[in-house]
Amino acid sequence: SLYLKAYALYFSKFIEAYKKQGIPIFAVMPQNEFNSAQIFPSCCWTSASLANFIGNYLGPAMQVQGVEIRFGTMERANESLVDTVLTDPASGKYVKGVGFQWAGKGAIAGIHKRYPGLKLYQTEQECGDGKNDWKGAMYSWGLMRHFLDNGVSAYMYWNISLENGGISRWGWAQNSLVVVDPQTKSYRYTPEYYVMKHVSHYVQPGAYKLETEGAYTNLLAFRNPDNSIALIIANETSDDHSLSIRIGDRVYTPIVKAYSMNTLLVD
Repeated sequence: SLYLKAYALYFSKFIEAYKKQGIPIFAVMPQNEFNSAQIFPSCCWTSASLANFIGNYLGPAMQVQGVEIRFGTMERANESLVDTVLTDPASGKYVKGVGFQWAGKGAIAGIHKRYPGLKLYQTEQECGDGKNDWKGAMYSWGLMRHFLDNGVSAYMYWNISLENGGISRWGWAQNSLVVVDPQTKSYRYTPEYYVMKHVSHYVQPGAYKLETEGAYTNLLAFRNPDNSIALIIANETSDDHSLSIRIGDRVYTPIVKAYSMNTLLVD
């Protein structure tokens, strides 16, 4: 218990030090990927031990700091790992949201269904293979659709920029939004940059995701706070598609080119 008390104090000191530098922290997660012993800094916990830490140590300490707790990050397709913490009477009252990543995509649907009022986050996109190609971008788009369709209110990409080849500091080839060539001091945007740009540029903070109906499902729709509608449409096939989209009493008939991302913004 002394170790857990000291660890909760470490969180508090961390938050206070950042606050002194003008950087307020509004929430913390107790452990990244608590089921995984990695080659990089990591720490494995059981759900029960995390429930004890949150309920009896971290929760009270963060309450004093005015900082919320998000549970995660959850990287397994095992809903019971989240349920253990949320249903624990000591820890559940402190948890205001849950973060999912990687194989956690298999647990998010059930958690969203059982806890519809709980804030959910996608906390780390899968990192790719360093090829930064169209196929990888469409895989990322599919992940984005899955997480947003299952209730997340924020979606996090992983690498902003990497050098050519995408080798991370852990020797793992990964994708990035920007590829930098240190020899020529130049850079280029990758296909995933434009996927993220389509969504993040036109979907405003505070937007609500809308349900869609119809045969064409490779899209996301949002209503922005200014009441505009943002439709992000992908065409992963080798043929152009002519669509018929009804929004209210108006019908739009865009042609989405083969292998393309498209945004339709309707005021």
